[in-house]
Formats: sequence, C-alpha cells, structure tokens
Amino acid sequence: MANTRYATSGDVSIAYQVVGEGPLDLVVVPGWVSHVEVAWQHPLLARFLQRLASFARVIVFDKRGTGLSDRVPVEQLPTLEQRMDDVRAVMDAAGSQHAALFGISEGGPLCALFAASHPERTTALVVYGSYARRLRTSDYPWGPDAEEREQFFAAITDGWGGPVDLATLAPSLAGDSGFADWWATYLRMGASPGAAVALARMNSAVDIRAVLPAITVPTLVVHRRDDIDMQVGGGKFFAEQIPGARYVELEGIDHLPWVGDQDAILDEVEGFLTGARTRPASDRVLATVLFTDIVDSTATAARIGDARWRTLIEAHDAAVRRCLATYDGRLIKNTGDGVLATFDGPGRAIRSAMAITRAVLPLGIEVRAGLHCGECELIADDIGGISVNIAARVAALAAANEVLVSRTVRDLVAGSRLQFESRGEHELKGVPERWELFAVDTETAT
Repeated sequence: MANTRYATSGDVSIAYQVVGEGPLDLVVVPGWVSHVEVAWQHPLLARFLQRLASFARVIVFDKRGTGLSDRVPVEQLPTLEQRMDDVRAVMDAAGSQHAALFGISEGGPLCALFAASHPERTTALVVYGSYARRLRTSDYPWGPDAEEREQFFAAITDGWGGPVDLATLAPSLAGDSGFADWWATYLRMGASPGAAVALARMNSAVDIRAVLPAITVPTLVVHRRDDIDMQVGGGKFFAEQIPGARYVELEGIDHLPWVGDQDAILDEVEGFLTGARTRPASDRVLATVLFTDIVDSTATAARIGDARWRTLIEAHDAAVRRCLATYDGRLIKNTGDGVLATFDGPGRAIRSAMAITRAVLPLGIEVRAGLHCGECELIADDIGGISVNIAARVAALAAANEVLVSRTVRDLVAGSRLQFESRGEHELKGVPERWELFAVDTETAT
C-alpha cells in the first residue's frame, strides 16, 4: 500500500496516494464514496490499481467529505466546481502538471467537467460505467426515476453499516461473504450514513449534457453491456456527445470495474493511453473449486448467542482444515460461515467435500457444498475468475448435507466409482448459459 499524503484545497485537506512510476500521470477519480487505504485491503481492487500503476504514475484520492479527506457538514458537500478545485490541488501536490483522468461511475461527470474546463492540464479522458445525467427524463431514458432514487436513499439510511447495494454493483460476487464484509467496511470508512445519502442526492442532481460537446481532449468511454446500476445506453450517449470519442462496450454485469473481467477494461485503458497493451502474464491454473456454507447459519447464531457461535465456528474450521489436509486441498479463505478451497483433482475435491459434511454433523450443524473445475486466476493469496463464480453459484443451490457439482466435474471423474444424480439444468446468476448440476451419491464417495 502506498503512503497517504494530503493536499490543501482552500481550507480542506484532501487525502491522496501516488502509485507507480510510469511515463504518464493518471488521476483516478472514484465513484460515490471511497477510502484510499481500505481499497488496498481487497486483492481485486489492489490488483486493479497495481495494473494501472504498471503503465502509469497513478494518483488516487478521496474526494472531500469521504474517506481520509476532511469531512464536511452534509449541508456543505462540494459542488462539481469545488471538486474540480480538489483535483487540481491534488495534481499540484503530486507534482503533476498534465495528467490523464480516469473517472469511475460518479467520477465520470467530474472528470468530464475538468477536461472541458482545463484542457491545458488534461492529456486524455477515460470514463467507465458513467453517465451524463443521473435521473431519467423524456429525452434521457437511461437513469432511475425520482421514486426509484428515493428508494435507494432509504436503503442507504436503513442498511448503512452493511454491504449496501452490493447485488446491483457487484452481482457476480453477491454471494461472497468475504467480499461483502470488505465492501461494508469500505463504505463505512468512506462516509457516514448522512454523508452517503447527501452525496447520493447530490449525484442525482448532476446533468452535464451541455458540457460534453466542449470536450476536446482524446476520450475513451467504456461500459459493460449488462451493467445493472448504469444502463448501457447512458454510456453510448456519453460517447456520442463528445467529438471524436471512442466507445467500447464490454461483456459483463458488474458495475464495479475491479469485479468481473477487470483485465478487459484495463486492456482498453492501457491501449488507449499508451498505444500498447502490455498485460502482465497472469498466473492461471486449472483447479477444482470448492465452496462450503453452513446451513441456516444466521438463525443458528442468533439462537445460540455470539460466544457459543464463535466456539462452534472454531470447531467447524478445525474440522474443515483436517478434511482438506487429508485430500490435499488448499484453503484459500474462510468466508464467515464456510470456506473456499481448491484441489488439483476433482475426485479428491468430491471426497473432501463429503468428508466435511460428515465431520461437522456431531457439532450440530449441516453444510452444503458446491464444486466446479476450470481455469482460475491466482491473485496474491486469493483466486478469481468465472470458474470461482460458477462454484459459488453451484454451492448456493445445494441442499443440506449435499455435495452438488457441475457437469464438468462429473465428466472429469468418469471411470471412477463415484455416482451422481442429476438435479436438472439451472441458470447461474452472472454466468452464461444453463448448467446441468449433479448431486454426489454419498454411498460412492467414501
């Protein structure tokens, strides 16, 4: 993690970091709320920033009112004009006379306004998953209406402290409790509940349509086709209004750019800014991915109390570690009420999963397990990729004491004495096509 420094904008201190030593400066303007230090605590976002820093000198910051920057009264949250001053102050403090701007989501309008107002300091503009206007109108049909936005404000008020809006912003990881815990922390550290609502209200009032034709710097607009939070039509409109802008539409449902296929986005950004794509060789491996989950964990924890629940989880974790070790499994991480693990062979993975379901029964709990085999990306001590998402979705469909596997896993153990019962075809959220799933016959997996 880079050192956090402070720039002075008027009488407000703005927290920023500088990462990398590339030949061009790149100012990354985050969306709604942010925290420059908590950002590095999740491997997906850390990897996203490190990839940017592989070809640029990256300047990241928390906008005033968020993260480690000075908090301001909710009735005095900054206008886009004041936030432009903050960008300029951060650039000055970082010794950057000219920089490309990368606006993510709500950061897009700010970057667009800065590029139009200060072309002498802007070498290029990159916008991802953004909008020219937040609310829907008769001539701008790609945003929520006022009532839908009020429902979002209420959800913030009621749910702040938890993983607010995760199913919309990162649907492919909505079932990942570890990511949900980090996202909840990121939001809590990024803003207070009152500030979060006030910022969301302020963003809802943004309309920069009149500004876009005045942008003269080279511009790239990137949008995922099935982004739930920001409709793709808004991204197309953004690009169409900027003379000479390049528009790139990518596959994906996640709004957060570091979730899903982040390299597809980063390849476009790097190619646009540098004229070349030098994606670092990623570490990929074929593995069988196992997710387990304690059935009715929330209700059980509430029933027995925190102290007994912690003791139960410790016993559960110990039993799981033993079962993984027996079958040469690699524990990737605990997910709160389950585990994510990998194996170099599907047969061992199945037998380990069955051993886990049996080992925890004396503790008075039941688990479900899901398995899929495919190529995984190694990200520090974590793993990522579509195969991980598929395994998580398979596990979510398993019944108590059931080990559910994808057809890929079943086919790879053909010839073994393992037997399976079809559970039919299913749509797995965030995963293309329908998948046939199979339950392992417990009598053949001992």
